[in-house]
Amino acid sequence: MADTAPESQLQKEFNRWAEEGRGEEMEAHHRPITDPMLELMRLRADERVLDLGCGSGWLARQVAALVPQGSVLGVDVSDEMVRRAKRASAGVANVSFRSGSAEKIPARDNSFTRAISVESAYYWSDAGKGAREICRVLAPGGSAWILINYYRDNPHCHQWGAQYAIPVHLLWAEEWAEIFRRAGFGGVAHRRIPDHSPTPEVYEGRWFRDAEQLRLFKQEGALLITGTNPGA
Repeated sequence: MADTAPESQLQKEFNRWAEEGRGEEMEAHHRPITDPMLELMRLRADERVLDLGCGSGWLARQVAALVPQGSVLGVDVSDEMVRRAKRASAGVANVSFRSGSAEKIPARDNSFTRAISVESAYYWSDAGKGAREICRVLAPGGSAWILINYYRDNPHCHQWGAQYAIPVHLLWAEEWAEIFRRAGFGGVAHRRIPDHSPTPEVYEGRWFRDAEQLRLFKQEGALLITGTNPGA
């Protein structure tokens, strides 16, 4: 039971998010950081891509259009997110979705040439196991692209922790890099991707103190961790 309890807790929380329509909202929130990441990836038309923590499937559909001779599998711990992703992607032939967790990815060894995870890693109950699973499902030479907005190097997001209803990891960039090195990845590196989208003059949400803190948060940028499965 100890292994399934965190997954059940995550599933319950993200099912609630799905029912509130927050999965669909993520595209507008995250495109300013995912678009630059996709440019850096230089995806080939025949890539096999995993989108781990796919939510409502907006990024999986975007990637599917970039790999017309390839395929995309979206995986999410929330079965409600997966249902919504399948419904929204009914006309996209090269994308599919399955329920699953980072700690137990529903795919065979060496299944993918790329693995993407956007705003998911700090929710994993066991970050080391999640990284090892990603390495397992990547083919030799395949690469992981992990994008994180909640990390300790950016002081303007630390207040989020008090608002989460589930446990999260607030780690330094180098701590994340070390997790992936220990999982077997080679060439592990990290960099920032600033969010250049316009900041409103007045901020009325609950995640930031005011518009100035939001601006500073976006200026610091998202953390991108990359690494390659070196193979045997």
